[in-house]
Amino acid sequence: MSKQIIFIGFIFIIVGGLFFIIEKSGFNYNNPLDFKFEKGNTKIFLPIGSSILISIVLSLVFYFIKKIF
Repeated sequence: MSKQIIFIGFIFIIVGGLFFIIEKSGFNYNNPLDFKFEKGNTKIFLPIGSSILISIVLSLVFYFIKKIF
């Protein structure tokens, strides 16, 4: 159990580092399934595509963690 928690911690550190590097590099992420509505002072952002992408990535990570341990 402790190996799994340590492994998940390393995964979070790596993903956080990647997000930090992407943010500092000025890369602009525009997923076509992320809906943005702007009218006047009202802005609505629905990250449906990003949610699906994160769900797939996390499913794969947990699948491989289950296979390794």
